Amino acid sequence: MTENEAQDNRLYLVVMNHEEQYSIWLEGRDIPAGWMAVGNPASKQECLEYIESVWTDMRPLSLRRAMENQ
Repeated sequence: MTENEAQDNRLYLVVMNHEEQYSIWLEGRDIPAGWMAVGNPASKQECLEYIESVWTDMRPLSLRRAMENQ
């Protein structure tokens, strides 16, 4: 973690798109079309830790479904 990251007191949101791909977004900014907030605002580190714990399969949802149907 860099010094700038350690001093980042802003809150972030975990966001997820329709393909169940995750990212973080600064709280208070408009969430881009196609994305929705998941959970509550938290520190950048907490958001990244949450994503690491839930995003265990990096494949897009449509690919996972297609592979299941084969």
